[in-house]
Amino acid sequence: MREFRHIHQSTLTNGMRIVTDRMETVETASIGVWVNAGARDENIEVNGISHMLEHMAFKGTLRRNAYAIAAEIEAVGGHLNAYTSRENTAYFAKVLKEDVPLAIDILSDILQNSVLNEAELERERAVILQEISQAHDTPDDIVFDHFQETAFPSQPLGRPVLGRPDIIAVMDRAQIMAYMRERYSAPRLVLAAAGNIEHDKIVTIAEDVFDSLPNHVNTSREAALYRGGDFRETRSLEQVHMVLGVEAMGYSDDDFYTASVLSTILGGGMSSRLFQEIREKRGLAYSISSFLSSYTDGGIFGVYAGTSEADAAELLPLILSEFDNIKASVGNDEVNHAKVQLKANLLMGLESTSNRCEQLAQQILIFDRLVPMDEVLEKIEAVNAVSVQKVANRILQGLPTIAAVGPIGNLPSYNEVEKLLMA
Repeated sequence: MREFRHIHQSTLTNGMRIVTDRMETVETASIGVWVNAGARDENIEVNGISHMLEHMAFKGTLRRNAYAIAAEIEAVGGHLNAYTSRENTAYFAKVLKEDVPLAIDILSDILQNSVLNEAELERERAVILQEISQAHDTPDDIVFDHFQETAFPSQPLGRPVLGRPDIIAVMDRAQIMAYMRERYSAPRLVLAAAGNIEHDKIVTIAEDVFDSLPNHVNTSREAALYRGGDFRETRSLEQVHMVLGVEAMGYSDDDFYTASVLSTILGGGMSSRLFQEIREKRGLAYSISSFLSSYTDGGIFGVYAGTSEADAAELLPLILSEFDNIKASVGNDEVNHAKVQLKANLLMGLESTSNRCEQLAQQILIFDRLVPMDEVLEKIEAVNAVSVQKVANRILQGLPTIAAVGPIGNLPSYNEVEKLLMA
């Protein structure tokens, strides 16, 4: 067994969890707070509020205005950032090792003392509306929002992370404050750090500065319910941007790592089946790839491709043909190749303090425990050709989800795709 990390975990008296990964050979540290709340935790009336709050957290607190937040971290050569996903929101910093206390103090400040100034709210509202417009103008981006909503219609998991313009335009300070009080409670927060740090010191600092968080436990979340369906939008573009998907599994499913290997074989790189058959041999697409999007309670497996209007009719049947091929036969060599790719990506990620930090936080949020790297590598290594073929037959069938944007006239109909997929 290989030992890669010096990892420790603690829980503060308020229920906030702390997890650290000591890397003695570096001079920096990445530290962040991951909140177990994202777009799928929003009511339809406030879709986009998680992302709005992420923006507003940096716009001023009781102790610092927006400029001071940025200036203090940059004065020590560090940087702050954040993101919102469907299941969580993250606020994180990277600093030199001696500046970790400052980073924790700033993170605690923005997560407990944000004032949500009305003038700042109006400015940031305009910024987010521009961000939504930019996404809408980027077809290979917006097609994934349409895909998600088609796969999981009329439920939080299907709604866009950025929210809808009409909702963002009227969202007010009181709604954001109420959402923050409800969802940003200590038991829903994980403070993770990786780098040249000491666990006990971080626990001591966190215990002192994260003293104003509510400590209620609210874990209600609407279950994922895959429906599938068809979305097509005609646009005057040079290419059709298309995503085809089927229902898959969540992170805790026994077949998760096998499905990850399956995705790598199908469309995980230049040597993958889809890339070789559709781009290299036939020249039907410049970009084609597969993906496994997993959540705590479900998931979706899909293929994205961009192709010309003339080639659109041929593309979808060829993708489905590759689905049939991998359900019928999987080679040991390609399975081993995919396993090496996955393991190499994981191990290379260990060289980054930011990657390690996020990995720790996500493990706690998803599994409620730390998952040793050896355990992950063993599960990947246990995958074989038989198990990949079995999982391919498990998920590469059933009701499809199709989303397409562009000159879509030559795409096969949904019923044609469904028949081919279920044949």
